[in-house]
Amino acid sequence: MLDRRVVIRAAIGGAAALSVLALAVGVANAIVLLGGGGAKTDPRALPHAQAALVLGAYVQPDGRPSAMLEDRLRATAALYHDGRVDKVLASGDHGRPDYDEVNAMRAELVRLGVPDRVIFTDHAGFATLDSVVRARKVFDVRSAIVVTQPFHMARALWLAHRAGLTAYGLEAGSGNGYGAKGTQAGVREVLARTKAVADIVTGAQPKFLGPQVDIAGSAQASRG
Repeated sequence: MLDRRVVIRAAIGGAAALSVLALAVGVANAIVLLGGGGAKTDPRALPHAQAALVLGAYVQPDGRPSAMLEDRLRATAALYHDGRVDKVLASGDHGRPDYDEVNAMRAELVRLGVPDRVIFTDHAGFATLDSVVRARKVFDVRSAIVVTQPFHMARALWLAHRAGLTAYGLEAGSGNGYGAKGTQAGVREVLARTKAVADIVTGAQPKFLGPQVDIAGSAQASRG
């Protein structure tokens, strides 16, 4: 039989470890939420910026944007049509030939009336950190309006600020109308904010950087 004192010490140690973990998660979330606030729901409430940075999300097997991504693209098109941005940087996952968020985003933006010549595509936006750092270091974006859902916005803006962007936020949709995927994303975001703080503390970098494609130049150079 296990010694009762050993069991008690193990239980106390486990409880202490959980308390430390909960504290770390809570502090990290507070840092991100406080530092990533100020997003708007109306494009007219935002200042002008060089580019809209629209962050990728799931694309259906037939190439259609998911409801979450569609909301982001519609908000981005509204930004452009309202004259709040000169360019659009569509950043998403195109890490394998059979899955392409970026060209699906580009096609839908064109359908929504955004000229193809102003749409830059970032095919290595595998995570929020990658997207914002690459926007600054690869595309030389200095000011951006980040477009994503409310549950994701604080982390996206906080990371954008850390990457050196003058960043504002436009919330797309409510973030609550996407069924189970929307709910799961909101829950995951708590841990994702903790990871974001850890990434900044440890100096994490995007998976790829690569050659520069200046946002002031031709969008054709970003095609892939």
